[in-house]
Amino acid sequence: MAIESTAGVLIRPRQQGFHPGRARTTLAILGALFVASVALFMTYDLKGSLDYALELRGRKVAGMAMVGFAVAYSSVLFHTATHNRILTPSLMGFDSLYVLIQTLAAYFLGTAEFLQVDVRLRFGFEVLLMLGFAALLYRWLLGRGDRDVYVLVLVGIILGTMFTSLTELVMRMIDPNEFTRLQDRLFANFSTVNQDLLVISAVTIVAVTALSWPILGRLDVVALGREQATNLGVDHERIVTRALFVVAILVSVSTALVGPVAFLGLLVANLSYQLTGTFRHRYTVPVAGLLGMVALIGGQFVLQEFLSFQTRLSIIISFAGGIYFIFLLYREANR
Repeated sequence: MAIESTAGVLIRPRQQGFHPGRARTTLAILGALFVASVALFMTYDLKGSLDYALELRGRKVAGMAMVGFAVAYSSVLFHTATHNRILTPSLMGFDSLYVLIQTLAAYFLGTAEFLQVDVRLRFGFEVLLMLGFAALLYRWLLGRGDRDVYVLVLVGIILGTMFTSLTELVMRMIDPNEFTRLQDRLFANFSTVNQDLLVISAVTIVAVTALSWPILGRLDVVALGREQATNLGVDHERIVTRALFVVAILVSVSTALVGPVAFLGLLVANLSYQLTGTFRHRYTVPVAGLLGMVALIGGQFVLQEFLSFQTRLSIIISFAGGIYFIFLLYREANR
């Protein structure tokens, strides 16, 4: 069965030939890989004080696990809400808004002065700004017609482009020394995750996941399309709105915690669909979450132990994700 979305990308719930055993096997393998990656990251080449080293590494692992799951979960929900597996929440302008916030702070306050502000206040300020941006978009655009979700995505992309243009303009006026310090704030950093922010982020992500988990079954119906969902008794608009608010919260928290991780969601969500062979969220969400966590923890382990941090993991993910994005566009164009 194939359903053509108005965004032009086919959503193919491949139920024919789907075997739950395949998805469970995939989950078991990814679970083992996750445990192995955590064990390696925590114990490989330990030196100095074990208590200090384990605490430091444990904080990094917790941060990467939360970000990996949050990005994966939000991407799967976003794909279902928009009926498009090429778009990601980052295209809605969240990453661009985060970069603009950091750039404006560097211009008006200076990076050093901005970093002197209590980290919890900065985190809360950044999350509230991104959530406020999402709330305004949703309130303004949702519920206005059959194509409201697609208009929402289009406006989000346009605003994201505007934020990027403003960022480039402000960067041209920043002192070169400030610009150098600013660069470190514009890429995801998993090495310096604040412990207080970990607790706040963990509570938020767990609470949002727990509250939204019961709607996954109805999202399976939403994946069939607006008309089919309505005919089957599902309030399409209400479920999509709830899913988009979950996406906004998860993306805002993960971005404010470590910075933007472009294309990670695109990679793990689409790999999840391929590995499970189904559109059922009870399988795709856990698989995507495990893929996200393994990718971040395993990738950071390789960079840290074998490549001596010659580059940022987020840069490698963006490079690989960009190639995969082009591949997806090419594949859809030839269908």
